[in-house]
Amino acid sequence: MVISHDRLAHWAIVYATGWMPHKARVAARYRLMASQRRAMLRRAQVVMIRHPKTGSTWLRTLLTQLYHHRDGISPKRVFAADELARQKPGLPRWVISNGYYSLERLILDAYRSDDPLVSGKKTILLARHPGDIAVSWHRQYQKRTKRFKRELIEADACRNSEVDLRSLDRWEFIQRDELGLPAILRYYNDWAEALADRRDALIVRYEDLRSDTDKTLRRVTALLGEEFEDEHYENAIAFGSVDNMRKLERSGYFQNASLRLRDADDPDALKVRRARVGGFRGDLTPEQADWVEEQVRAHCHPALGYG
Repeated sequence: MVISHDRLAHWAIVYATGWMPHKARVAARYRLMASQRRAMLRRAQVVMIRHPKTGSTWLRTLLTQLYHHRDGISPKRVFAADELARQKPGLPRWVISNGYYSLERLILDAYRSDDPLVSGKKTILLARHPGDIAVSWHRQYQKRTKRFKRELIEADACRNSEVDLRSLDRWEFIQRDELGLPAILRYYNDWAEALADRRDALIVRYEDLRSDTDKTLRRVTALLGEEFEDEHYENAIAFGSVDNMRKLERSGYFQNASLRLRDADDPDALKVRRARVGGFRGDLTPEQADWVEEQVRAHCHPALGYG
């Protein structure tokens, strides 16, 4: 089994603070995890910024497969931090972060202030149509987001609200300023501005990764300065197909807790669901979908290509 020291440190904080009352527990985790995040940033060569439900797991699965075929990396552990470097010295250490919610905002602040902590880091911002994110994020938040993550997020985003976000239906959630579509648009606008002048940053759109996986994946590896054989790309893309990923999730193939099947009888609890582009229109009424499109056109940063 591949062991990530960064992930072990993360979970040590979660379990060591589990006994505390709510307010003290959240404060302690915020402080300790922020300190750990800074240490990870200092050591990392690559930073991936992704809002939940933007295809991060899929992209990292493709990259894990490339390293597996070239360097013998385990295919069962999709990297989330230092797993690649632990298996083969010289491979990059990563920070995978939403870079915005709760303590993760320290990463956005570092980029905004040109902090030496992020100097020279290669940075990937994953983008997806905010309407598709909003619909999938509602399911993720209610079905798969761990309690400690919800506590940290809500202590920040919902400190002035009494609403229980887990009790909201899809449309109510999407409209909420705290974590719904307005928050997703702010998220992308802030990150697009923070990365605007960085030559070592790349925006990767989920839609492009779907429509031309090979070309988009090669853009990512070019940023990383990595070279792989054509056969490696072909094998990685075949492995990362939606049908194969669903089959592997159901069979318990991966070591990652995030890719374990939570409830076989609930299709909404799957990590790998429909993986559709523009699927939000099928989940909303025409009027609701039109409102989403209007908000995106009016408020989404042009660098993302959705406005």
